[in-house]
Amino acid sequence: MTDAPKAITLENDPLAAYCFSPAWQVGGLLFLSGQASIGADGSIVGAGDFDAQLAQTFANIERVLAAGGSDLSKVVKVTIYLTDMANFPKIVEARQRWFTPPYPADTTVEVRSLALPELMVEIDVIASV
Repeated sequence: MTDAPKAITLENDPLAAYCFSPAWQVGGLLFLSGQASIGADGSIVGAGDFDAQLAQTFANIERVLAAGGSDLSKVVKVTIYLTDMANFPKIVEARQRWFTPPYPADTTVEVRSLALPELMVEIDVIASV
């Protein structure tokens, strides 16, 4: 018997207005929606500051993982969307800061833009529970 998919919700979800779930648990895996530098009040954090946006993005990832009963140590795959590939070296540093070996599988791509024009990075995650 398999477990039914379960939506993960957040109290005071700043992205609820965009009509998507923060994550879904399917069996022993969590599939997070793309996380970006959106503060609890729905505002952009660190407009024009990649480092600040990356830190807020990871804080948001940690919040959603915790709501789903997981954490960064259980992340198995990340997909990273950058609006400027010149920031890729900072992504390598971020992997070392927020993850430990063995590092998650990774796909990093450059995109023309993200959902909101001020955003510079978005990361979606798959993690075990």
